[in-house]
Amino acid sequence: MSFETVLSTERIYEGRLLSLRVDQVRTARGVESVREIVEHPGAVAVAPIDEHGRILLVRQYRHAVRAAMVEAPAGILRPGEDPLAAAQRELREETGCRAGQIDRLGGIYTAPGMSTEYIHLFLARELTPDRLAMDDDEAIEVLRVPFEQALRWARDGTLQDGKTISLLLLAQAYLSG
Repeated sequence: MSFETVLSTERIYEGRLLSLRVDQVRTARGVESVREIVEHPGAVAVAPIDEHGRILLVRQYRHAVRAAMVEAPAGILRPGEDPLAAAQRELREETGCRAGQIDRLGGIYTAPGMSTEYIHLFLARELTPDRLAMDDDEAIEVLRVPFEQALRWARDGTLQDGKTISLLLLAQAYLSG
């Protein structure tokens, strides 16, 4: 597999959450082209399963798509933060629960053609109440849904969030042995 050579980089935007750069590249075939890249610090997403086999999902408004979305609890990595610690923090902030057991299921690039965002995916069990304050700009409703219902929602289009659908499929495989 051949790679592209970066000829130049221009940083267009530096924000609180992400940055945008434009790379001038030379492809393996010698063609010069432009790549617009969203730089992202990475994130975590958690599939918390309670003692009754229900998954805790969150409903929150997502301004980018102008809709309330049902998703797995998730959040951005802080600089230097361990993904496992971030998963536990996000779980506590968004669901009010701490996991006694948390397993890494893998991870996904959300849009590798244009973004560096990588989401670490976790399965959380042995949940106990332990709330951290939510971020000031969040308004979240916690849903406790039978795991099989969440899988049906993934299949029928009720769930439209890619990280949540990926996480459900990985959790299903992990729980099935």
